[in-house]
Amino acid sequence: MSSAAAEPLPGAGIEACFRLAWPGFALDAALQLPGRGVSALFGHSGSGKTTLLRCLAGLERATDGYLAVRGEVWQDDARAVFVPTHRRPLGYVFQEASLFPHLSVRRNLEFGLRRVAAAERRVSLDHAIALLGIEPLLERMPERLSGGERQRVAIARALATSPRLLLMDEPLAALDAQRKAEILPYLERLHGELDIPVVYVSHAPEEVARLADHVVLLRDGRVLASGAIDEVMPRLDLPFAHDEEAFVVVDAQVAGRDERFALTRLEFGGLPLWITGLEAPLGAQVRARVLARDVSLALAERHDSSILNVLPARVVSLDDASPGRTLVRLDVAGRALLARITTRSAVQMGIAPGMSLFAQVKGVALLR
Repeated sequence: MSSAAAEPLPGAGIEACFRLAWPGFALDAALQLPGRGVSALFGHSGSGKTTLLRCLAGLERATDGYLAVRGEVWQDDARAVFVPTHRRPLGYVFQEASLFPHLSVRRNLEFGLRRVAAAERRVSLDHAIALLGIEPLLERMPERLSGGERQRVAIARALATSPRLLLMDEPLAALDAQRKAEILPYLERLHGELDIPVVYVSHAPEEVARLADHVVLLRDGRVLASGAIDEVMPRLDLPFAHDEEAFVVVDAQVAGRDERFALTRLEFGGLPLWITGLEAPLGAQVRARVLARDVSLALAERHDSSILNVLPARVVSLDDASPGRTLVRLDVAGRALLARITTRSAVQMGIAPGMSLFAQVKGVALLR
């Protein structure tokens, strides 16, 4: 069986098609992912996220499989092509860091570096160290690292192999909230500073909202939707929109600060959006997560309540799939918002597609 692979084509994306069947579970997924940035595989436990990731790595052998990464074919069963995992130029970060306990941080990183010939190295060790902020940890042994520090070292070790694809299987799942908060800024830097596509598995909405450019929604081994995060998450025809944690993301710019009240003013589409708990320099591009349950609606603009953000909006569509609750998709300065309100309120207010009204979002409810 051939293990030959074509040279990668700069700018090309990831094309994959996998089918496999086990007792009680079947995967049938076809994907086209962008060639850079973070693509999140998102869904509830048992939806097939990790199985799909393992197929990308070659750790699971799908039948009738096909995989091309930026023009380089790693699997094509129609032509008897299958590049084994150890021959694929990829990095894999698991839930547990799995560092070599008898090696220092520096020697763990050097182990990853030795996998790649000098002529093929596109990510220098110094760059990987700087990206993950682990300079002070280099001489420590793994037993002297926190969970977040171990995972940052594991990511740096994966980058040291100069992968053409970086796979991450719920890398924050084993960390507490404080450690997650410490490591998320480093993960955000990856797609901003590296020309390496990342496929990131998670069932945590806050991670997907913060990191993903592209999202793949999975259920029962099938792809329900795949696309840019700001296009997929507001879709009322998808089951996630009806979850308690349903959200949309708003990309905005830091426009000002109110030091007295510890508020930051963001701007998107010419509209202000006040948020608490955000420290970022003026002009910085940031992303806010807006939960559907934290958006209320009003027929008139009001300034006599505690809600800071009152935004002019247009009703795009409604969905009454959940008993007693109505989900409303809104257009706010060209961006989509979701509002979950009671069906009684929707009827009393006469909410209908095309209607102009105001979306109200608490500043303390906006999540970075």
